[in-house]
Amino acid sequence: MAKILITGASTGIGAETSRLLAENNELFLVYNRSEEKAKQLEAELGDLGAKVHLLQADITSEIACIELFRQIGELTDSLDVLVNNAGGLVRRQAADALDWQLMQEIFNLNVFSLFKITSLALPFLRKGEKPSIVNITSIASRHGAPGATIYGAAKGSVDTFTRGLCKELAPEIRINSVSPGVIVTPFHDKVSTPEQMVAWAEGNPLKRNGTPNNIATAIKFLIENDFINGESIDVNGGLLMR
Repeated sequence: MAKILITGASTGIGAETSRLLAENNELFLVYNRSEEKAKQLEAELGDLGAKVHLLQADITSEIACIELFRQIGELTDSLDVLVNNAGGLVRRQAADALDWQLMQEIFNLNVFSLFKITSLALPFLRKGEKPSIVNITSIASRHGAPGATIYGAAKGSVDTFTRGLCKELAPEIRINSVSPGVIVTPFHDKVSTPEQMVAWAEGNPLKRNGTPNNIATAIKFLIENDFINGESIDVNGGLLMR
């Protein structure tokens, strides 16, 4: 039974990853506001054979991250997998009108929380079996998107962090990332119009946007393949190619 910690676990990619990894595993699922959805997911995962721990935390706060791992420490002394999935665009803003508070919010959510959670998880992972970390980045870090430049820069920081930790943690712990393209999740509900979603689908070589399962299966692949390290896997339908 693997012990797996997933942030941003109650909806979208996090929830689908939880479903895919549920069978015969122990899941530590971190959510913030979506308590009802988290509890619904907990019941669903139990039916799939998982042992589930729901953990509420506003991970944009350092104190909350520390408290989160205090709670985890009461449940286990080891972890096998960390999936740093939590993140978000917050809101779009033009580059000539950047708000300092918005920049802080974006980096707190997408960068600083991920860095701190990873740091706090390392003692647990070092006691785990074939431990690995998977970070979720974004096509925005290389592709760019109007009004999302700071978000893209934040995700670029996660890519750099992943490569750096690859060498720092090896050979004990592996770390990789998945870089999604346009994925149909609640992420886009407040920051993208239906017209934009249609346009992105039409501009994709596959003529469609992705699903959370497309990302979850990539995460599972990186967890299971123990000779991939320091890599970023693009899952975008060919919208952006290296």
